[in-house]
Amino acid sequence: MERLHDSKLSAWVDRVAVDNEEGLTTAQLMLTNNDLKPVEPERRQWGAWNYVGFWIADSFNINTWMISSSMIVNGLSWWQSWICVWIGYAIAGCFICMTGRIGAMYHIGFPIVNRSSFGIWGCLWPVFNRAAMACIWYGVQSYIGGHCVYLMIRSIWLSWDRNTIPNTFSADSGTTTADYISFFLFWLLSLPAIWFPVHKIRHLFTVKAYFVPCAGIAYLIWALVRAGGPGPIVRQGATIEGTDLAWQFIKGVMSSIANFATLIVNDPDFSRFAGKPRDALWSQLFTIPIGFAITSLIGILVSSSSVIIYPGSEPIWDPLDLLERFIDDGGSGQRFGVFVIALAFALAQLGTNIAANSVSAGTDMTALLPRFINIRRGGYVCAAIGLAMCPYTLLTSANQFTTYLSSYSVFLSSIAGVMCSDYYLVRKGYLEIRELYDARKTGPYYFTFGFHWRAYAAYISGILINVVGFAGAVNGGNVPIGATYIYNFNFFCGFIISAGMYWTLCKLFPIPACSDTWMEVGDQIDEVRLAYDESSQQEEFDEEAVLGTKYDKDHQKPT
Repeated sequence: MERLHDSKLSAWVDRVAVDNEEGLTTAQLMLTNNDLKPVEPERRQWGAWNYVGFWIADSFNINTWMISSSMIVNGLSWWQSWICVWIGYAIAGCFICMTGRIGAMYHIGFPIVNRSSFGIWGCLWPVFNRAAMACIWYGVQSYIGGHCVYLMIRSIWLSWDRNTIPNTFSADSGTTTADYISFFLFWLLSLPAIWFPVHKIRHLFTVKAYFVPCAGIAYLIWALVRAGGPGPIVRQGATIEGTDLAWQFIKGVMSSIANFATLIVNDPDFSRFAGKPRDALWSQLFTIPIGFAITSLIGILVSSSSVIIYPGSEPIWDPLDLLERFIDDGGSGQRFGVFVIALAFALAQLGTNIAANSVSAGTDMTALLPRFINIRRGGYVCAAIGLAMCPYTLLTSANQFTTYLSSYSVFLSSIAGVMCSDYYLVRKGYLEIRELYDARKTGPYYFTFGFHWRAYAAYISGILINVVGFAGAVNGGNVPIGATYIYNFNFFCGFIISAGMYWTLCKLFPIPACSDTWMEVGDQIDEVRLAYDESSQQEEFDEEAVLGTKYDKDHQKPT
């Protein structure tokens, strides 16, 4: 009876397991599946123009539209805030290309890249860290997308009004019945997009790259025509000067970089599908600052125009709030315009959610439980968590969670610092791909029980340099002025300290599988078979006997 029960359990496990290579050991099944393996040539379908479309599509979203608002409110002029955006996103583009190069060269994603630096099992904490953030942001971005759906419905039926529809939610819940239904509809209609594999989802970004910018420019022209000009913000100078102006400028630049922190660490998840490494270089380096700067400029001009359209009001920075005002004071033609623009913003939110959250969380969850989760299943788990977490409770005015989310993203700089230091400074571009899927103690990336203590020491160092300023930013408490100044350079501090510490520790305590000269061997990768060969499966193979064995020169050269 017990044997029958075991056979049924085994059959059920096999049924829910994802596709994988034949001949893998139990340990390897905890490290890989077909979505985690290096991308084979037939799926490397992203060209340079796909990345251009990807970043144009990603730049036209509501967060980018409003990126300059806090800078102007804090005292910068519009053109100073715009320069901050240019500088910040140009620097972010450089970081993107640094991490993306690893994926584009070796065709591996963020979780596998981290195995070379954090260890075969040690990489699970950075991966879990990123997956959790992606799930939370998926819910938040979906709720913002729900506002777009609310506008689309209300532009057709004016009776769809949160103030008149009976509300079943409490006053302090952060939502209403109409808003929740709109959010649920956006969430539900987003699910089919998760089904498509990553190498094919590029078509969504191509459509978004054409449609959404056209709608954004139409929105700008509409607002300028209604206002008869760009409004007072473009004539307003800086309201601060001297040291205060300098620090606000620095904060503006750093906020633009921090806004990109999650995409910096997970860019290999997309660059791994590049046909050639250069396809993911110049296309990202130039498109990112140009796309995000243009979107933020449109946001500044439209918000400035709102002061003239609605005299006596403060600038309306949220484009959806301004569209809602347009519905209230316009006829059927104006409501149709609102519908089209709201549809474009909904598509923008969908693309951003897929790019920054769904695919990232799916890839990360695949690495956490590769035998049973692939990118598609992980994406749906992410969506389920995003719905279950009730994101509207995090967006209430009294809740500091959005501040925490934005501030917490800078701690990803420590992960990026270790990743880049490992690849560019320590290993000089050389990775042994098969060994990144090797669970044996003799593997060059196994380190100590699968964890790399040097990477964790560097990672924690990058966090500690920012932790006091981080606490002050989140809680608003009094912290030493020096900690505040350091935190103003948060991403740079975390990145530089973690990268420098990792390089130093690897110099003092050398690690295997490194090259003395620059040596990228990704162009030799075709289709990798991960199952151990017969010689490595012999019973007399004693892992304990060779634990800590020093690698010879042949082991450090590509095979």
